Amino acid sequence: MSDKRPNAEARTSSGGRPRDPLVEEAIIESTRMLLATKGYSSMTIGDIVAEAGVTRPTLYRRWPNKYELVVEALQYGLRKQREAYPPLDLDGLTPREAMVEAVRRLDPRLHNPRAMTLHGNFMAEAEREPGLLAQMREHGNRPRCQELSDVLVELQRRGAVREDVDIDMIVSLSFGSYFADFNRYGREVPPDYAEQVVATLWPLVAGERGPAPA
Repeated sequence: MSDKRPNAEARTSSGGRPRDPLVEEAIIESTRMLLATKGYSSMTIGDIVAEAGVTRPTLYRRWPNKYELVVEALQYGLRKQREAYPPLDLDGLTPREAMVEAVRRLDPRLHNPRAMTLHGNFMAEAEREPGLLAQMREHGNRPRCQELSDVLVELQRRGAVREDVDIDMIVSLSFGSYFADFNRYGREVPPDYAEQVVATLWPLVAGERGPAPA
């Protein structure tokens, strides 16, 4: 379900006074924290307003229900993550370095340490609230995976990646590796994890113009 409400700056109270975006941010941040610590089903509107230090009417003037608030909180966090990534400069990187950087950006925890918990909560709600997982796929997973796919397609065009490589499978293996590592070890991702992934995959994808692996 998409959020069709106008932007915070455009919304006004019944008296015509612009609403405070800091209040909305406090509500959204509280919602995101409670999603990670309590989960969607257990989290209540009462929990959110208590954590944010606002009243129920303040929240309900902005969002009609918990689901709409959670969707916006999810989109807010994913948008902040995307904004934190500088453009990936393929001309300033070697092909392997470009792949490493694109794989690094696949990690849901990049700029959001609670992201794996959020993924788990939304997967647990897939039967009751399938729209939440659909939002995560559309606004979080798809853009991350698309960036790596675009990088590999461009490297393929330049001859640095073999023409017969199944790019979609490489993307799935790279993205899935973060979830596998988290589920196996429950640890923070090692600083060189993306390099480790690419060190394994690069010999399988490198084309004639690709540098030899280090």
